[in-house]
Amino acid sequence: MAATCEELIDVVGTTKACALSGRSRATHYRALAGPVHGPRAPHRAPANALSQEERDEILTLLHSPAYVDLAVAQFWAMLLDEGTYLASQSTVHRILRACGENRDRRRQRTHPAKKKPHLVAHGPLQVWSWDITKLAGPVRGVFFDCYAIIDIFSRYIVGWTVAESEDSLIAEALIDDAIKRHGVGRDQLTLHADRGTSMTSKTVAQLLEDLGVTRTHSRPHVSNDNPYIEAHFKTLKYCPAWPGHFGTLDDARAWCEQFFEYYNHVHRHRALGLNSPASVHYGTVTEIHTQRASTLNAAYAANPSRFAGCPTPPKIPTIAWINEPEEALLQNV
Repeated sequence: MAATCEELIDVVGTTKACALSGRSRATHYRALAGPVHGPRAPHRAPANALSQEERDEILTLLHSPAYVDLAVAQFWAMLLDEGTYLASQSTVHRILRACGENRDRRRQRTHPAKKKPHLVAHGPLQVWSWDITKLAGPVRGVFFDCYAIIDIFSRYIVGWTVAESEDSLIAEALIDDAIKRHGVGRDQLTLHADRGTSMTSKTVAQLLEDLGVTRTHSRPHVSNDNPYIEAHFKTLKYCPAWPGHFGTLDDARAWCEQFFEYYNHVHRHRALGLNSPASVHYGTVTEIHTQRASTLNAAYAANPSRFAGCPTPPKIPTIAWINEPEEALLQNV
């Protein structure tokens, strides 16, 4: 049986015994000293410490209008110039720290929290959303800007353009054309966007005010507040025919024209009951739904054993929203 470190110490000494047993000498001596951890001894205030009355006097001065916004160094220097010394700068810092005030003492500008948008559409031409995305150009660092406006109920792209740059005047012309082309009346439409420079520009704001269109914006850095157009841009850039980049502005416009035409009139959108955005936007979806039901009923009648029950076509959408509203809001819209 191997000898312990304590047994070896009596024979060869502490240093050699620790080396032979693999035990640290520091551990050995710490064990001999006994427990060293425990509650700290109460801190004794130094003899020259400020009294509570003196601390209160300094704190009162710090809160006074003359010094409330000043840094400690400024406060200390001004009192010194007036022939007054109350405490060192470090002592003043300790007094403020004890009160939880050891921070920037200037009044800070505060911004109210941005309101979470709650937008509801029960049909087309009630809520539109728009944004701008970058399309890679012929060389690295060159981009074209694709503007698009989507109806959140029908998912129909009501207006789009591709330009060499982002410009509020281009956005103004696009929005104005889309509103007039679709016959949108005053106080009928809400146009939603994020907080980009074109979206918040005075040019676009003045146009919407003149046309009687309500405008809303996403909260800063919250992409979920503008989901429909963001999802559409992902569909655009993940299209199997997406070229990756475009050689010229005309190439970008030609490709986007084909894509938007396909998306509006051919693409069957799952959120629309596998109907095309155009059929929902222009109201032919009910006829299509009836025709689908007739086809499924005929298939069921011809061979009912193939079905667990009479199949039905996907439901037609009845509502769309940006940020699902509370039940009370749904009842009032």
